[in-house]
Amino acid sequence: MFTGIIEGLAKVEAIENENTNVHFTFSCGFTNELKIDQSVAHNGVCLTVVAIHNNEYTVTAIDETIQKTNLGTLKTGDYVNLERCMPANGRFDGHIVQGHVDQTGTIKSITDNKGSWTYTISYDPGAGNVTVEKGSITINGTSLTVVDSKEDSFSVCIIPYTYENTVFKYLKVNDVVNLEFDIVGKYVARLLKK
Repeated sequence: MFTGIIEGLAKVEAIENENTNVHFTFSCGFTNELKIDQSVAHNGVCLTVVAIHNNEYTVTAIDETIQKTNLGTLKTGDYVNLERCMPANGRFDGHIVQGHVDQTGTIKSITDNKGSWTYTISYDPGAGNVTVEKGSITINGTSLTVVDSKEDSFSVCIIPYTYENTVFKYLKVNDVVNLEFDIVGKYVARLLKK
């Protein structure tokens, strides 16, 4: 389980295709603290560390993960948000994040508010996912609060600290982002359908 509080950025050092799997090799500031078989969220996608060599580590994504997330758009030199699993005695600073991306969305606009940034994201409502104003949403693994909720889009505001310490500073209009909707909202939506 994760909380959506990003620990740092990881740089893509290498990408290797093997049949339908993709092996990503990353470097980050705490590679020396990682262990093989450890779960780490990359842009909100929970992946298992399969190899560590010096200051780099490797994870493997299967085809379903590549198809349902933005990991397939990564190139060598790109950065991803990184979060290790929450320790059992840790603080719950964000919200419940599973590391299971529900679907992707597209950045429709970025507004500079002279002290914060508003990102508007559109998504396909056909999957049954919903947002609520002042509810939680995870974008590329970052726990955020929904500012404006519509049937097929929503907005979030990014403070300078989050902007500087996550991939938000690299994102542009039309970029694809990973979305994990609030787990409580997903259960309520599913129950209401029944």
